[in-house]
Amino acid sequence: MSSDNKETENKPKTINFNDELDKKGSFIRVQSSFRNFISSNPDAEFKPEANRYHIYISLACPWASSVYLTLEMKGLQDVIGVSIVDYLLQEGGWHFSEREGSTVDKINGFKYLRQVYELSDKNFNGRVTVPVLFDTKTKKIVNNESSEIIRMLNTEFNQLAKHPEIDLNPTELQTQIQETYDFIYPNINNGVYRCGFAISQEAYSDAFEKLFNALDKVEDILSKQRYLVGSKFTYVDIRLFVTLIRFDCVYVGHFKCNKKQIKEYPNLSNFVREIYQMEGTKKTVNFFHIKHHYYESHRTINPYGIVPVGPNMDWVNEPHNRANL
Repeated sequence: MSSDNKETENKPKTINFNDELDKKGSFIRVQSSFRNFISSNPDAEFKPEANRYHIYISLACPWASSVYLTLEMKGLQDVIGVSIVDYLLQEGGWHFSEREGSTVDKINGFKYLRQVYELSDKNFNGRVTVPVLFDTKTKKIVNNESSEIIRMLNTEFNQLAKHPEIDLNPTELQTQIQETYDFIYPNINNGVYRCGFAISQEAYSDAFEKLFNALDKVEDILSKQRYLVGSKFTYVDIRLFVTLIRFDCVYVGHFKCNKKQIKEYPNLSNFVREIYQMEGTKKTVNFFHIKHHYYESHRTINPYGIVPVGPNMDWVNEPHNRANL
């Protein structure tokens, strides 16, 4: 047997994203499958209750991490449980382990997250994604769309939360928050993926230009105000943060987003420092999971799964200056 064949045999069968590309080679994200809501309404199927719901997350995934950070900030750790999948995404999908901060499936004892989906819908044949908000009472997935889970955690569990006073989506700012998110999501949150998973120069160059134009615009916004919609910290700041904290250690190299690092932007870097140093945030950021997930899971981009030693991310612990605004 040739050495090339041996190398192929030793490579894990990782997932590919060919079904999420358009004709130009641009990455198009698949829509979430479960879109139910937790509500206090008398006729609601899913009502807010302590110890009824469980969230499945990946510490590598920015979408899942934004949900985890919301859970921590609202003080719902003792109300809603969390299971953390292994960082390596293989052909069989997300799986559970106990290595490097991962956990077992604390509710069902399953090996694969797909089994949670199939428990909820025996005919499910779609993409298995994180986060997952699961109802242990009915054994159903409530929702697997991160932005909607964040909204539920923000409003529907206040009577059980340690920090009900924290409102990440205040009524008076909702229009501005949505407009900001409608800009941040396609150009930055999803923009890095559109760079990384592009399979044509045209698609990559288009995503790259839009990404760095957007970063320049946000850098300017943050030079004049502390947060994205003014002086109030909201969920759109969380959504931006989870992408920026991954930028220098993964997206610059792995996704070819290499015009500038976040630490080179005075305002963006201080914005990241402030949120990273907020109570509860560090628990939701695991650089080992982040680096090893992307570099080991995406074998179409990084065939041999070699994980770089750098970069040094100690800059996120340096003092920030955001209180001056």
